[in-house]
Amino acid sequence: MSLFFETVRIEKKIIYNRKWHNRRLNRTIYENFGIESDYDIADFISLPEDEKLYRCRVVYGKTIDSVTLTQYHPRHYRALKIIEADIDYPYKSTDRKEIDKIFARRGDADDIIIVRDGLLTDTSIANIAIFDGLQWVTPEKPLLPGTMRASLLASKKLKTNTLRADELKKGVKFALMNAMTGFYQLKNIIFI
Repeated sequence: MSLFFETVRIEKKIIYNRKWHNRRLNRTIYENFGIESDYDIADFISLPEDEKLYRCRVVYGKTIDSVTLTQYHPRHYRALKIIEADIDYPYKSTDRKEIDKIFARRGDADDIIIVRDGLLTDTSIANIAIFDGLQWVTPEKPLLPGTMRASLLASKKLKTNTLRADELKKGVKFALMNAMTGFYQLKNIIFI
């Protein structure tokens, strides 16, 4: 069995979305190993001395395996390629072979949007949202329910619905969300 991981944003010595990372980590351990745990990622992270933006990767199985910290530099997006794929990725696993295969098909695009059973899911590293003119909507069945997505749903800033690929062109605005970027609205994005 492969290991799992959390990608955690640390900036100005603050661990972002800690509650949601802890929930997913402990739920993943329970669902995969049958072990009830109450880990708090803060107990394993040594905060950096400076206030720069860091990507913290917490790798775990039944217990915490490793914690690494690297300075984070955001990606820039111009184009996303829509790719139909029959893939299942319910846990944030270190085994990303299937996602990597799909990502390799992106051509000149910066990332992919995976469509499963005719419905939008996620990019290779982020959940998505479309603003339909009234509200922000995220796919009801993402590949991986992210921590930023969970936080935004809980605060009612986002709602779920079934979204088909053609709704990308109907949407007024488009955003990506993950632990590192937060809720990041893309401007002038091209879907191919």
